[in-house]
Amino acid sequence: MEVENLIKSYYESYDEDGRLRSKHGMVEFVTTITYIDKYLKNGDKVLEIGAGTGRYSHAIAQKGFVVDAVELVEHNIDIFKRNTVASERISIRQGNALNLSFIENETYDVTLLLGPMYHLFTVEEQKKALYEALRVTRRGGMLFVSYCGNDATVVQFLFGKHMTKTEPYVELTDTDTFKLNSIPQEIFVLYRKSDIDELMEGLSVERLHFVGTDMATNYMREVVDEMDDEEYALYLKYVLATCERQDLVGMSNHFLDIYKKK
Repeated sequence: MEVENLIKSYYESYDEDGRLRSKHGMVEFVTTITYIDKYLKNGDKVLEIGAGTGRYSHAIAQKGFVVDAVELVEHNIDIFKRNTVASERISIRQGNALNLSFIENETYDVTLLLGPMYHLFTVEEQKKALYEALRVTRRGGMLFVSYCGNDATVVQFLFGKHMTKTEPYVELTDTDTFKLNSIPQEIFVLYRKSDIDELMEGLSVERLHFVGTDMATNYMREVVDEMDDEEYALYLKYVLATCERQDLVGMSNHFLDIYKKK
C-alpha cells in the first residue's frame, strides 16, 4: 500500500498528459503509436492496462476501435474521462495491473501495458503483471510492454545532475556494472534489456520488436522543443529509422517490447 500511495501522490502532482504533448514527449508517443498501428486490424478489441490520462487509449478509440482501459490513480481517471469524446467506444475502470480477475481469459486482440512496469519493484510483481496481461490476450494477439531504461538514467541523472556522491544514490549504484537498484521512494523501476529478457523467459510469446521509443531525445529536449515543423518531422523520421538498432537502443529513456502470443 505504501508503494501505491507513493505512485498516486506522484501522478496527482505531475502533468503526464502535458508531457506526452510536448515536442520532446511526442517522440515517445509517435514511436509507440506507429508500432501499435502496424498491428491493429479491423474489428480488434483493445485493452490498455495502466492507461494514465488516456493519451494512447483515446488515440486508438478515435481510429474506430473498441478500447477498454484500466487505471490505478483516480486523478488520472478523472482526466481520462474529461478527455473522452462522444464518438469514442471507450471505457475506463479503476484497477491494478496485478489483478485483472474481472476480465475473462483471452478477451482482447491487443493489450497495452505501457505504464505499470515502471512501478513494480519486485520480480514477482513484474512477472504477475506480464502474466495477467497475457492471460487476457487472445492467442495470436499482440502485447505491447513499456519499460524505463537504466543507462539513460545513469548518464542524465547520476552524472548529468552530479548525484554520484549523494544519498540514496550512493547505495543504489553498483559502480562496477552501473546497474541501478530501484526503490519505491524513487518511483521508477529501471531496466536493461537483459533484465527484460529474464522476465520473459518461459512465457508463450514471440518477440517481434524491441524498440527505443525516444532514443536520444531526452538528452537534448530543449533542442527538440525548439525545432521548426520541418526539422521536427525529419527528426521523427530519424528516430523511427534507428529505434530498433541494437547498437543504439540502450541509450533510450523508454523501451517498447512487442510480442505475439503463441
